[in-house]
Amino acid sequence: MSVRLDGDKSATVPIRVRRAMQGPRPEKVPSLVGTACAVVGLLDIAGGVFPRFRHSRMHAVAEVLPGTLGPFTAALALSVGVLLLLLAHGLKRHKRRAWRAAVILLPAGAVAQFTWRHSVLGSVISLVLLFLLLRHRTEFVALPDPRSRWKALANFVLLGAGSISLGLVIVSVHPQRTMGTPSVADRLQHVLYGLFGFEGPVEYAGDTSWTVAYSLGALGLLTAVTTIYLAFRPEHPAARLTDEDERQLRALLAKHGGRDSLGHFALRRDKAVVFSPSGKAAVTYRVISGVMLASGDPIGDVEAWPGAIERFMDEAKAHSWTPAVMGCSETGGEVWTRETGLDALELGDEAVVDVVDFSLAGRAMRNVRQMVKRIERNGYETRVRRVRDLGEAELVDIRAAAEAWRGTDTERGFSMALGRIGDPGDGDCVIATAHKADAASPYGDLKAIIHFVPWGRDGMSLELMRRDRSADPGMNELLIVASLEASPALGIERVSLNFAMFRAALARGEKLGAGPVLRGWRGLLVFLSRWFQIESLYKFNAKFQPRWEPRFVVFRNNSDLPRIGIAAMQAEGFVNFALPRPFARRRVAVPRPCTHIPPPSPSRAKDAEFNPA
Repeated sequence: MSVRLDGDKSATVPIRVRRAMQGPRPEKVPSLVGTACAVVGLLDIAGGVFPRFRHSRMHAVAEVLPGTLGPFTAALALSVGVLLLLLAHGLKRHKRRAWRAAVILLPAGAVAQFTWRHSVLGSVISLVLLFLLLRHRTEFVALPDPRSRWKALANFVLLGAGSISLGLVIVSVHPQRTMGTPSVADRLQHVLYGLFGFEGPVEYAGDTSWTVAYSLGALGLLTAVTTIYLAFRPEHPAARLTDEDERQLRALLAKHGGRDSLGHFALRRDKAVVFSPSGKAAVTYRVISGVMLASGDPIGDVEAWPGAIERFMDEAKAHSWTPAVMGCSETGGEVWTRETGLDALELGDEAVVDVVDFSLAGRAMRNVRQMVKRIERNGYETRVRRVRDLGEAELVDIRAAAEAWRGTDTERGFSMALGRIGDPGDGDCVIATAHKADAASPYGDLKAIIHFVPWGRDGMSLELMRRDRSADPGMNELLIVASLEASPALGIERVSLNFAMFRAALARGEKLGAGPVLRGWRGLLVFLSRWFQIESLYKFNAKFQPRWEPRFVVFRNNSDLPRIGIAAMQAEGFVNFALPRPFARRRVAVPRPCTHIPPPSPSRAKDAEFNPA
């Protein structure tokens, strides 16, 4: 297929040729340049480390790529290669600072190639990439991510470990020029000395010792400079919910909190928030590993949701974050997909019990009824109260017990966890406790706790369940039944229990006539249930005969799903990539003024100690 050029009706040019002459589309430039930087960085590192690589056919390709400085500039090749690898991801994410660094690095590489290698082609390619960066500079406008000076420690550990590993390779790839047979300890000592600019115990013949020394010194200098830069650059801590943000969110929840059972969890103080222009709607989120992760539906008036969603997407675009929403309702998913063009995938179902329909009578409730009666005969009693009706001394005991009974070192929870118990602003929350008679305590021997947050004026949503390991099995069932039976007196008409991931697949896969694909998918979920509470949580919820409300994950591209999944697992506390902070202590969330920020909270019924038995 061809097109006719203006002014010359007889001349035709193929469309592909014309497109090539026009260059890549602007939105494709960051990805292309980022990929080129990664490839060139790897080639530079290989050319600087392996002597034979510099004379191989692969090096003929490296010679015409920007940043490759030749076989006699190994130290510069290593430095440029590492820097290009560090810049590649930032360029792909449209980061402005990565663009600035690349604009400085590419002409330096072009000059080096022309001066040392007389490589006109390599210099031209460097300048072409520089031209693309300058021409499409408006594509590189993303702001920096939230950060702290702990990134400097992470850089020192990771880049230092990489430098030592790469240094060992550099010291070991010259066997023909090595004097004697140095041991592994000698080589390691030589690397450590070389990173600090000193001569080590390994000796080489000819100019190899200078090549190794300059290469190790360059790695050490690069580690030191990048660490110092990260340590002293301006700090941008992760956003937190301010007092004013919390006040506005509580006002929105007072008017529209009954729409979504996850609404009250927006008050977690380790989230940030964006409001619609009218202030009638808001979206709360947290940024994790470059993913801007929201949970539940937007807060506020449905008619104002599009304004808050637009602000959310603008914020994601400004920082080049990947937008995602976990656990939104069907209505929320429809609004998100309609307003943003994102896609939605059913994630699971939320178990909701209508109090008026709940009863322990009937064959379907036989197991729960027998378990509750057995525990009651063993001398347990339950109390269900609003938080504002509990005394301070009892709240202290409850918090201490909840902390002691947590089954994991990492606090879990994000989308369905509040992050605190007994805060002065959470007086409408409901706490159900199970006790065994104890003459030494006026409250009895506390054995189990479940905590609910408000769901509008006539509902409550389960936040966490904790129990003493020494208590009889079935404490969770006992407290849920007690909470449902006490709900009418508290003005509660509906109770949201746990969220069951992939419930529909589990339910359909075990039915008669299920196909091989559905059975295989269910089998995989059952297998994964050994490590994650998938099947057990579904079966536990099903005991109370709830109605199931579908929940969805909203995402941009299918390729984003693995990244979103990892970010969600980090947010919920199942995966932790953060470096441990020295002298950190585990703390119990205590009531405090809103100006204080509590630590992350355990997820509702997703902690490791949850045991349906």
